[in-house]
Amino acid sequence: MSLFDWHHTISVIELKLERHSLLMANSRTKLTPAEYLRSILSILVFFFMLIIMTPIILLLLIFSLGRLSSFVVEKIAPLIVKPVFPVAGIDFKIKKHSGEIHYPAVYIINHSSTLDILTILALGLPRVRFVAKWQLQYNPLFFLLGRLTGQVFIRREKSDKAVQTLKKNVSRIKRNGLTVMLAPEGSRKHPGIIGPFKKGPFRMALDLQYPIVPIYFEGNRELSEGGFLLTKTGSATAHIYPPIDTSDWDLDNLDKKIDQVRDLYMKWAGVTEETNNK
Repeated sequence: MSLFDWHHTISVIELKLERHSLLMANSRTKLTPAEYLRSILSILVFFFMLIIMTPIILLLLIFSLGRLSSFVVEKIAPLIVKPVFPVAGIDFKIKKHSGEIHYPAVYIINHSSTLDILTILALGLPRVRFVAKWQLQYNPLFFLLGRLTGQVFIRREKSDKAVQTLKKNVSRIKRNGLTVMLAPEGSRKHPGIIGPFKKGPFRMALDLQYPIVPIYFEGNRELSEGGFLLTKTGSATAHIYPPIDTSDWDLDNLDKKIDQVRDLYMKWAGVTEETNNK
């Protein structure tokens, strides 16, 4: 990385930290000075690991002609993010509620924290490709790695274009036996602990004829509600639940099926419609 890139990265971090401090003033997530220090160190560790591993990833992808993309996501991505958790003071666990993880499938997650990006990568899910917001590509490292490993970037604020992008990728995902991960809430900025679910992930499951594997992140929201990776110390758990069969789903009952899946997330979060927005 050039000196200019380092200055740019540091400037972006400083700007995000400044914005985050303003958000934290009105947030329930109050950090101690020690937690601020640990968070800043963990951010530096994350970028350091990313910079160190990027050349290795590029070499693997170039010499394998892209055939090691799944290996990168399953094995190397967890190596990049796992050192971040102890530095930040987070005890992160993965709890499988159904033995082996089913694939291929459409994995869905609840999304309410910037910590989600770390916990997603730490899972090391088999043959997974992520559907991520378009703006992540503004970081040159994310752009390069994302494009080379076949991740899907969508403009969430433009639902029609987002749907078109997902449809274009269905045949590639199906042909290569890949799995895909999406957040039905769309963005972490949504009303309530569990936000409204969009249809995109579920329409994709129908088109792919894949089951849906729900993953619930417990603790992420409580540790960090702000706009950057500043976090309290504590514990977080990724709960991977059994696959949901979609063979009897169709466009006529899709809304009802989506509501049933969202009800599961409400139960796991310990909220009802009445208490969700409080």
